[in-house]
Amino acid sequence: MNPEETTPISEMEQPVEETIQEMETETLEADSQTDKLSAEVAELKDKYLRLYADFENFRRRTAKEKLDMMAAANEELMKAVLPVVDDFERAMTSFENFSEIEPLKEGVGLIYTKFSKTLEAKGLKPMVARGETLDADLHESIAQFPAPSEELKGKIIDEVEKGYFLNDKVIRYAKVVVGS
Repeated sequence: MNPEETTPISEMEQPVEETIQEMETETLEADSQTDKLSAEVAELKDKYLRLYADFENFRRRTAKEKLDMMAAANEELMKAVLPVVDDFERAMTSFENFSEIEPLKEGVGLIYTKFSKTLEAKGLKPMVARGETLDADLHESIAQFPAPSEELKGKIIDEVEKGYFLNDKVIRYAKVVVGS
């Protein structure tokens, strides 16, 4: 063997020790990086859970508010209708004492007017259908009859049941008879 080709063991140990040290340093850095990422994942998971909980609370709160609002609206409507109910009760008791029909008709007419105005104040409006052209968005045709005149063909000649709007939204379609 040639003495130049052989290297002493102590010289060989030096690069191995440096390599081991470098690997240990890299391992420590990787562990540090892993710890940082784990902490970031935990933080993001916590944020997600809190956001989800906030959303669930919001959803429950808005559903409850919606129910409360509907109940309040119903209560307000009932309070507005109660005076009309009282008037009807007074009219019913007066039917027993009167023998004339005209004052009773007048009294019931006044109650009907009061009731109509109360409902109108709450946004209820009756549809005007008679004489109008049939509109499928507003009317429900339940029959067709021969039109009494040529100009009433395709138009509404009778209204069987009134239709109503509540704040410009149809809540009941008018049931009508159309001239053919």
